[in-house]
Amino acid sequence: MIAATAIAVSVFVAFQVASELMDGQLRDATEHQLRADSRVLATDAERAGLAQLRLPPYSGSGRLVRVILPDGSTRTPAGQPALPPVSKRAGRVAQGASNDLMESSDSDEDGYLIYTLRAGDGAVQVARAADDSPINQFGFGMFVIGLLCVVGGALVGRTVARTGLAPIDRLTAAAVRVAHTRNLDADIPDEGGGEIQRLIQAINDMLAALRDSRRAQRLLAEDAAHELKTPLTSLRLNIELLVRLDRRGTLDTALSAESRTRLLNDLGAQVAELSTLAAELTDLARGDVSDESAELLDVADVVLAATTQARSRVPDIEVALDVTSVWVSGRPAALQRAVLNLIDNAAKWSPADQPVQVRLRAEGTSALLEVDDAGPGIDDADVPRVFDRFYRADSARALPGSGLGLSIVQRVVYAHGGRATVGRSARGGALLRVDLPAAAPPALISRLTAGEDTAAR
Repeated sequence: MIAATAIAVSVFVAFQVASELMDGQLRDATEHQLRADSRVLATDAERAGLAQLRLPPYSGSGRLVRVILPDGSTRTPAGQPALPPVSKRAGRVAQGASNDLMESSDSDEDGYLIYTLRAGDGAVQVARAADDSPINQFGFGMFVIGLLCVVGGALVGRTVARTGLAPIDRLTAAAVRVAHTRNLDADIPDEGGGEIQRLIQAINDMLAALRDSRRAQRLLAEDAAHELKTPLTSLRLNIELLVRLDRRGTLDTALSAESRTRLLNDLGAQVAELSTLAAELTDLARGDVSDESAELLDVADVVLAATTQARSRVPDIEVALDVTSVWVSGRPAALQRAVLNLIDNAAKWSPADQPVQVRLRAEGTSALLEVDDAGPGIDDADVPRVFDRFYRADSARALPGSGLGLSIVQRVVYAHGGRATVGRSARGGALLRVDLPAAAPPALISRLTAGEDTAAR
């Protein structure tokens, strides 16, 4: 419809322009012929006189002539159709007020183009009937051609539209099939070109991202089930033992006070481990989705808050702080959780008489946070997998933890545009480094804003 309408408008405009041009050309040619015929007739009239000029009988078509005598009367050939009365302007030409006059006479029945030329004491007139038949024939031809063009344009436009939108139809069908079958492994064939090809590529990239997300969810669920199995099994066995002894009435005699205390402490530790694991799984499963908004904050405050929280959880932990004020744009709670995980990880390995060292400083355009311990360090074989979920080195399997802490650190740091790495500290233990993009302090921003306002004023 758009193609047909565009062609119809184009044909209409072309017809109007061509009609005007054709009408102008025909009028110019007619005026030129009238002037030439008038000059011949005026020459004959000056030779023979206006009254004696011989006017041949009207031939039935072609030009019409008339002689205007000095007294205002007229002569016309025999059998010639009557011309419109002599106009006042033509009369002034016959009286010598001007030399010639080209005028058109339009009436309800006939229209004439009349040229008046001064001759002797009067004037001669040569006229031709206005003929619109060439314009009408041209208009009819243009109408037929335009109608054919509109019909052809509509058919071609429909064909082009169907051909061009065929990949979109197939893309829609593929999207509907994916929505119904939940099968994300079926890539859409890359066909077409230009915008359609980019659209198909974008949807295939989206499907690939969804496949990766589903695979990550499945692996998370499998790993979580595997990690939950051991503490749940131990917890279930201990509870079943207590229930069985209680039913037999031998709880006080079968277990000594020391054994009961150890068993209850074991149950408490397992419940705490399950709670920590559930919290870490929840935090990890949420990914980058968070209601917490980013704000300008001092990383030193975050490190101090995380250190206080770590000390409240493990009272005998010793943390040596060497921090300076460095500002970043980030989410406070998420960053505090990441720093807490780093301190907890270092506390598990650091000997009781060796503190966990936490350093924070600005380095170039980054905020550099380092946490190291005096433990045995990380084996080279374990370094590539330190930040993997649920990964625990062989030497760490006897220690409490779920293997999710450093994975959460990497996710938080990555979400803030930073980078987390692992190395060996000068004390022989592990050195975990976090680089975050630094931001200008609020005081500097205020001074810059004030300077801009002053310059504007």
